[in-house]
Amino acid sequence: MYSYIKGTLTVLTNEYAVLDAGGIGYKLFVSLNTYSKLTNLLQKEATLYTHLNVKEDALNLYGFFESEELSVFKHLISVSGIGPKAAMSILSTLTTDSFALALANGDARMIAQAQGVGLKTAQKVIIELKDKLAKEFPSSEFQSSSAASSPMSAVVDTLSVYGFSKSQISQAMAKVDSNQPLEEIIRQTLKVLGSK
Repeated sequence: MYSYIKGTLTVLTNEYAVLDAGGIGYKLFVSLNTYSKLTNLLQKEATLYTHLNVKEDALNLYGFFESEELSVFKHLISVSGIGPKAAMSILSTLTTDSFALALANGDARMIAQAQGVGLKTAQKVIIELKDKLAKEFPSSEFQSSSAASSPMSAVVDTLSVYGFSKSQISQAMAKVDSNQPLEEIIRQTLKVLGSK
């Protein structure tokens, strides 16, 4: 119904944004990734790619700063057991790049870090989406992430969602054994960051 909405960003919380377009305030649910990209645009013009979710008792709009994130969201809600809430939780925990890395590496634990997403559901996501996303984004990170992405970039992508800067994450990673599995590096780095 709506491809995107362009308007003045009048309200922004970590759950939703309101865009005033033509005198109408559109409330769009957003991921933490989109929220972080909108923080400097309050009271300025912004564009969000949209998905309208129709339920018996509600019409909910979801907004995404990038079309790639919208595409991943649509794929996620096509997986049985993943509704819009769980899809937004995954996209709030992982960037599209780190989600691609988790898919490429079959890393269900990384996806299961999202609130409300269990390990079995995360494994189902990998089984159903790995090949689909590789076909849809043949020249992107979904195809090349396992070869091109380093643990450092995956950790930075994952932890930057929580508001840490790249330099803070790098300093914390220096205190962590980088020979561990990726999810353990992330957990240990977060622990170091939390202690500060």
